[in-house]
Amino acid sequence: MQENTKQMILFKEISGKKVAVDFNGGEVSSDAGLLFLREVESKLGIIRRVADVLRDRRHPGYVLHSLVDLMTQRVFQIASGYEDADDSDDLRNDPIMKMACNKFPLSDSPLASQPTMSRFENAFSRTDLYRIAQVFVDVFINSYQTPPEGIILDIDDTADPTHGSQQLSFFNAYHNNYCFMPLHIYEGKSGKLITTILRPGKRPSGKEIEMIIKRIVKRIRMAWPKVGIVLRGDSHYSCPEVFDFCQTHNVHYVLGLTPHKPMVRKAQKLLDQAKELYQLQKEPIKLFGEFQYRAKSWSRFQRVIYKTEYNDKGSNVRFIVTSLENTKARMIYQTIYCGRGAMELMLKEHKNHLHSDRTSCSGFGANQFRLFLHSVAYVLLHTFRRTCLKGTQFATAQFDTIRTKLLKIGARVRQLSRTIRIHLPTSCPLKDDLYVIWRTCCPPGY
Repeated sequence: MQENTKQMILFKEISGKKVAVDFNGGEVSSDAGLLFLREVESKLGIIRRVADVLRDRRHPGYVLHSLVDLMTQRVFQIASGYEDADDSDDLRNDPIMKMACNKFPLSDSPLASQPTMSRFENAFSRTDLYRIAQVFVDVFINSYQTPPEGIILDIDDTADPTHGSQQLSFFNAYHNNYCFMPLHIYEGKSGKLITTILRPGKRPSGKEIEMIIKRIVKRIRMAWPKVGIVLRGDSHYSCPEVFDFCQTHNVHYVLGLTPHKPMVRKAQKLLDQAKELYQLQKEPIKLFGEFQYRAKSWSRFQRVIYKTEYNDKGSNVRFIVTSLENTKARMIYQTIYCGRGAMELMLKEHKNHLHSDRTSCSGFGANQFRLFLHSVAYVLLHTFRRTCLKGTQFATAQFDTIRTKLLKIGARVRQLSRTIRIHLPTSCPLKDDLYVIWRTCCPPGY
């Protein structure tokens, strides 16, 4: 590998003086904002909770980094934009990264290297992974001080393209690529993550969906026996197994529905009416209707709501199926079902901003663990935004903005005999916001 750290970089002169750049600035970090995230994690404790359910199969005599240390380092790297394990080699001596991992910035030994991190990602069994999934649900439950009256389970999947011979990588005709199809479940009103499950690159079966929902609902109901639960998703999840489970376990649902010919015929009259109104008023028209319908595979009749729309692009008919009985059709469609559009932003932050689609390990279990690591980073950043950014311009900011503005702050680190001093730039334009965030993150007496 070519070593460039001692090479001098020259730029255009200023008033006859040379401009020279090197990498000998000393103990400087570009991620001082991780100290705020460290405060959030110390209160939330999700990293230790995940590490506590893992079985450490390493020989104790050869262990330099505990599971907590490895997970802390990896999660904070992901949160600050270093999603690859290869980045560990360069960051293992970063003073702020070491402090985020509860180590002294200068005197303590370096953090884990890339080979150690890669072995860490490939070390865990299916039992370990299942226990991690349970921890995520428990952390979600513990994020409420009092039981909520109701929650919305937003469920959706997304494509993670794969390359080479990766275990359980399937070709998906819809996405026209070999991929995984990880399943994400969030609480629809708050955006809190409930769990993420890596899946092969194909549509889940009804039994698979039922199995996943059953385990989540069971764990939530153990903590909150009386909580109302609404399952919300697109037409992928409208299947007899899901309907039957929800109806027998007091779970309501609002799900998209793939249209059948009998359904389209029932909606035709309202669609013709929408067309007539559009021709008269010359503006887009939306009309809502409903009917009782039972497909051959369904065990009972279901309430089907449909939207007929006509505009300058022509007609559009959409169907949903729901167990809600006493709510108006327009309210269910426009407010409840269309509210699932917010989940696209949650998926965007998880997949694009945290790069959770970097599932490039050859083993499926290692990729599931890697997805969990990114999910821990999501929980930390979401909690940071929800609890610490109130009253600032970043209260509703996306994760990439939070990272570039609040985490990516250059700082010089000095380790003294009794104090560790972090010197931020004097010209930092966000110093007022950082003071507000500090007062919120850190208890009095710091």
